[in-house]
Amino acid sequence: MSKDPRQIILRPLITEKGVRGAEQHHQYPFEVAMGANKREIKRAVEEIFNVHVVKVRTMTRHGKPRRVRWRKGRTREWKRAIVTLAPGENIEFI
Repeated sequence: MSKDPRQIILRPLITEKGVRGAEQHHQYPFEVAMGANKREIKRAVEEIFNVHVVKVRTMTRHGKPRRVRWRKGRTREWKRAIVTLAPGENIEFI
């Protein structure tokens, strides 16, 4: 059973570092579903943006400890994927 590509790619991460990586190295950061693997991420980006993906790197961002008055908690964990496209291809976010 295959997942919908929009359930795998949650949102693009538009930051200064991400824009610089896109301009120089054709690398685009995305927030992805925690259960998604590299093959699913590659297929989802290719379907949504109609580009050719060369490489996918993933990392899990662990939640940081936070406090509100006397209650302790953590921010949520999330997964980031850095997608490298073939030379000459790009994704327009804005």
